[in-house]
Amino acid sequence: MSEKVLMKGNEALAEAAIMAGCRHYFGYPITPQTEIAAYMSKRLPQVGGTFLQAESEISAINMVIGVSAAGKRVMTSSSSPGVSLKSEGLSYLAGCDLPALVVNVQRGGPGLGGIQPSQSDYFQATRSGGHGDFRKIVLAPASVQEMVSLTFKGFDLADKYRMTVMILTDGILGQMMEPVSLDMGEVRQYDKPWAVTGTQCKRPHNVVNSLFLQPDKLEQMNFERFARYAAIEEDEVMSEEYLTEDAEVCVVAYGAAARISKNAIVAARAEGIKVGMIRPVTLWPFPKRLLRSMAEKVKAFVTVELSMGQMIEDVELATRCMRPVLLCNRTGGMVMTPDEIFRKIIQANEIGGAE
Repeated sequence: MSEKVLMKGNEALAEAAIMAGCRHYFGYPITPQTEIAAYMSKRLPQVGGTFLQAESEISAINMVIGVSAAGKRVMTSSSSPGVSLKSEGLSYLAGCDLPALVVNVQRGGPGLGGIQPSQSDYFQATRSGGHGDFRKIVLAPASVQEMVSLTFKGFDLADKYRMTVMILTDGILGQMMEPVSLDMGEVRQYDKPWAVTGTQCKRPHNVVNSLFLQPDKLEQMNFERFARYAAIEEDEVMSEEYLTEDAEVCVVAYGAAARISKNAIVAARAEGIKVGMIRPVTLWPFPKRLLRSMAEKVKAFVTVELSMGQMIEDVELATRCMRPVLLCNRTGGMVMTPDEIFRKIIQANEIGGAE
């Protein structure tokens, strides 16, 4: 059993990135993710890496493009408004088929909003967050330990599929401290024959480009890219099931909201209500098959979200509206209590199956 250390979520994520082989970080301070940049500024020089505080989020994401094109593992992080500024660069990363890890420690919005925790960037993260036809893999940790393990896995997925992976978390997980194991095993090496590393007169020049003026060529590239996305939807879905074996009501929640939901589920079980939870770990690809199969067994669903209700649409789509889907939510940086979730579970149990 590996030794555990007490770490803040943001700092644990940053250390995991370094352990995963990331030696290049570009970013800009914004609450509540600034600890990631601060940690990287101290640690990267110690391991021969490069930390650079860019003049803006736009500059940072374009620096990521350059380093990724050279075949190196690279990361940037920000919080909601900053990620919006990076959206054009995220589209360029997709258009160039370049791997990168992007972290969004969400804050309340829209606009500058507030610095309290939120999950209101779900649409932005799972619906590409930039122009054009493309996807990102979106990973949603629910503990500081998963901040570590999903960062490690995120770099592997990015290299394997040559695409952006986003860690979508929030100020609760970013700021809280928990014991974590940093032992993630060996770093996997990926061959990158496409990288712009200099030919040494031994191969043709590699060109990293997202501009295709011939429409048939651009269409071909998009079809090839979406064939890769289909493989990801088949092979890379991750989720957690909690007390679902005999569940008649199913809670669906991710991240910090899922942690709060477990307390409500235990309380509801004590009252004789058969309730369980599905926690999507990959927000894209979304666990559609699991939810569809659950819809054949339960009376109703409850989605728990720190937003006005965004993931609820994916739950309704996945279940083809076979069962009622209720929303338990807080927004603007407010956090629901287990009692609020408990009351919504009772409501779902009472109306489940009603037309």
